[in-house]
Amino acid sequence: MEITAAMVKELREATGAGIMDCKVALTDSNGDMARAKELLREKGMKTFEKKQSRSASEGVVGSYIHAGGKIGVLVEVNCETDFVARTEAFQTFVKEVAMQVAATNPSYISREDVPEDVLETERRILRVQAQEERKPENVIEKIIEGRLRKFYEANCLLEQAYIRDEDKNIEALLKELVAKVGENIVIRRFARFHVGQSGS
Repeated sequence: MEITAAMVKELREATGAGIMDCKVALTDSNGDMARAKELLREKGMKTFEKKQSRSASEGVVGSYIHAGGKIGVLVEVNCETDFVARTEAFQTFVKEVAMQVAATNPSYISREDVPEDVLETERRILRVQAQEERKPENVIEKIIEGRLRKFYEANCLLEQAYIRDEDKNIEALLKELVAKVGENIVIRRFARFHVGQSGS
């Protein structure tokens, strides 16, 4: 099947991937747009895993003020070079992350950041709930793990559904940027301020 410039353009606009990457993905998928998107995502995942081991010590602190000045967010996002930190794609990502934090108020960046005592408390509550629902003892552990995933999705920034596109989470958005700019990128920390409330 002939891969046209219009097909490449459509795929590029949908994924943000480079022109050559889009062309290769369309060729490998024989023009199947959905499969081409999958191939680009797989490639992005491999790129992301390779980049993760590289040091990210450049970057920016971004801010977002929402709701008439009632909510404010500061977020630090790191990359490997100042050149990437100044790109529009990187700056846009930082702003999107700050807006996400303002809208969803996560407690942690990733599930690895959740303290063990918080997890233990959550597991204990979920166990009691499952027992009160008279769930069979042999499936309670699976129920707890399933509900813990929802806890992570609600409280961990990387696992939250992206406010502009709920079909992807923030980690997927991060991986897309890594694939696009070719550098390791890390959301280092954030702080959320709400007028009249202590803490975030």
